[in-house]
Amino acid sequence: MQSKLSLEHLQNEDAAYAYVEARIWPDGPVCPHCGCMGKVYVIKANEGSKVRIGLKKCGDCRKQFTVKVGTVFEASHVPLHLWLQAVALIAASKKGISSNQLHRTLGVTLKTAWFMSHRIREAMKDDGSTPMGGEGMTLEVDETFLGKRATVFVNGKGWKAKTGTGDMQSVVSLVERGGRARSIHVENLRKDEIVRALQSASRDSVLNTDQAQHYRRIGKEFSDHQAVDHSQEEYGRREGDSLITTNTVEGFFSIFKRGMRGIYQHCDEKHLHRYLAEFDFRYSNRVKLGVDDTERASRILDGVVGKRLTYRPTDRTRERRSANPSESLSA
Repeated sequence: MQSKLSLEHLQNEDAAYAYVEARIWPDGPVCPHCGCMGKVYVIKANEGSKVRIGLKKCGDCRKQFTVKVGTVFEASHVPLHLWLQAVALIAASKKGISSNQLHRTLGVTLKTAWFMSHRIREAMKDDGSTPMGGEGMTLEVDETFLGKRATVFVNGKGWKAKTGTGDMQSVVSLVERGGRARSIHVENLRKDEIVRALQSASRDSVLNTDQAQHYRRIGKEFSDHQAVDHSQEEYGRREGDSLITTNTVEGFFSIFKRGMRGIYQHCDEKHLHRYLAEFDFRYSNRVKLGVDDTERASRILDGVVGKRLTYRPTDRTRERRSANPSESLSA
């Protein structure tokens, strides 16, 4: 039986470029500088010269490029086949894989492994353009809490931590029963934040939640809103052909928390949205939906374009990053 990590594009640099090019450019090379498709030439190495693998030149704007330009792989000195190994490992690990493990497995530095992980998580992000749920579908929504917020210092003294969940990072997750998941980091559980978290939910869905007050008003916007009362140890009930429960979203949280506590152990609040994207992606592309590990890794490549991250913002990108702080890892 052949190991999936022994596939040619995970071991050979030329094969890695061919694999990524076929996925990103299914209709042929496209210049990332001007968008030209027809006049693209392959630059071949002359005897004694050093030419990058996969190097091409646009016959229109005359600029050189590889398939890595304009993607999360851009400006990285890590070989592309190692990138694809990292993608395969993250895609196949149900609860994630730590940067330390990637560092040991791939033979790169810990800092490089950490940065690679965040770039790949960026490629796993859902753009939110497709509404969650829909007519005839049940959408389960619940919130969970993780870790502690960053300490804010005033006059040299940190704020006193609140009791309970008051000083924890809040997450609201929307899970289609039998389908996808989408998680949003919210500042609190007040009305405006709940409305923001549910803005991508189709109002034609049947909404299932617990008895929390913050779901009651917005629940009236959906085709139906049913709740289970956990305080009375009610976790599911039948009403005709309908099952009313939040067990599906609770199951998603169990995977998420086992990964965050057991694998990653600590997550800074400014990076939480990327970890959420990682767990959402794997859940939305799971085996039950007909997506195996190889296809899941391949689908990550569909999201690598246009999501460049830098370790520190350059002068040229500071203005853009200030408008979108999540784009920079150092923000």
